[in-house]
Formats: sequence, C-alpha cells, structure tokens
Amino acid sequence: MTATPLLRVEGATIQYETDESVIVAVWRASFEVRRGERLMILGRSGCGKSTLLKAIGGYLLPVDGAITLEGKPVRRPGPDRMIVWQDHDQLLPWKTVRQNVLYPMQLCGIARAEAQARADQFIEKVGLTRAADQYPHQLSGGMKMRVAVARGLAMKPAVLLMDEPFAALDALTRETMQHELLRLQEETGSTIVFVTHDVAEAAVLGSRIIVMSPFPGQIKANLDVTRFASREELIRVVDGVVHDDDDDKKDIVVEEMGAA
Repeated sequence: MTATPLLRVEGATIQYETDESVIVAVWRASFEVRRGERLMILGRSGCGKSTLLKAIGGYLLPVDGAITLEGKPVRRPGPDRMIVWQDHDQLLPWKTVRQNVLYPMQLCGIARAEAQARADQFIEKVGLTRAADQYPHQLSGGMKMRVAVARGLAMKPAVLLMDEPFAALDALTRETMQHELLRLQEETGSTIVFVTHDVAEAAVLGSRIIVMSPFPGQIKANLDVTRFASREELIRVVDGVVHDDDDDKKDIVVEEMGAA
C-alpha cells in the first residue's frame, strides 16, 4: 500500500427527502482509503452505511463536505468504481455468464479482444469457466455472486464497492465466498470498500474497519486490524463499539417541508 490515499471522504453529509422532511442519513463522515486496502464499513441496519457507499459510487452527492478519488471529486457513477450489490438480480437474465462479465466493458468501449481476454481471465479466477455459457437462472446464489465479483474486477476499477454482497447466501456459501474474495484481492491487489452489518465478517475480511452509529450515521471508530493481537480480541472490541449506541438519539431533521 502507498502512503497517498486513493479515496478521501472529508466531512461528507448526505441526506434524503421524505414526504414531510429532509433527513440526514450520514453526518460529517471523514476517512481515507489507501490502495490495496480492504475497508469494512460496519454498522447496524439504518446507520447510513449503504447510503455512504452509494455516495462513493457517485449515485448520491453530499450536501456538505467532499468525496474524492485519486484527487478528483466524485460527482457521478463511473467505471473506476464498480459496485457489487446484494441482490442476485444484478445480472442480466438474458445474457450468459461470459456476456454478463463482458457487458460493462463493452459499454465503456474496451477493445473486443482485450474485453474477451479479461472476461475469460476473471471467470477462471472465480472458478466458473465451465459455466461461462450458462444463464443466471441456471446458477446457484453463490455462482451468481461469483459472476458479479468477476464482472466488477474485470473492469479493473480503482476501487471495488460491495454492498452486503453475501448477506443473502447460506452460511457455508457465505464463508466460501469470503475466503474467495480474500484470495482474489490478494491476487489482483484490488482496493475494496465493503459494507456489512456482521461483526465476524468484518473481522475476517477487513484490513481496516469503520464502525458507524445511527440516527444520523456517524463514524464512531476507525480501527486498524493489524493492531489487535487476535481475531477474537478484534471481534470483542468491535462488537462493543457497535452496541454502544445511544438508543435515545433521533434522526436529524434538516427541514420540515412546508414549515413557515
């Protein structure tokens, strides 16, 4: 990893509108991600972690603060930030495994020979060469997730964003996918920002863990995994941080719609 941050989130506040008000989902979040890191964004449901990931992806803009990638402001989605979603329906059902992996590269104008070589390379890396001509309905949940990961990595993004991608998988498949992701990241040197609500998953996958508290989402801890003597110690500390929220805190209402 280099000393210069690849990604910076600086005082980012992100909000959304309801019928009656504007609610702050993330409040003044600040952190950095270095090349080759596996940053876990951890927190309970509703703490704004997926909202923060979408802002990094360029799907939402902060109302205050800034998000920069390689020194440039993030203002819209781009191929330098591929997102792997939790939903298996992210694959196009009328396209084969190979065609699904090829599709983003075709949209971005990558030369056909280069795109095909990358698709075959990453399909092999996720162990799906024999299934390359199958369609999503012929695949298990774990296989579909492998396709989504291969598609993201084949684009060679600056950062791969993952929004609870293994949450819907059964326990054994989920564990397998976690180890597969670690292997792929080691082979490719990819930078990963990964959202989860599972403390054990964050401890297994992360090189650094950010813990968010809800109402509104705020960063309450930024933990370097290497500073802990064991995974058990890390899990114990992180679990304590996650469950130390003030349950009396409420959403911050920025604007009451229609108020005088």
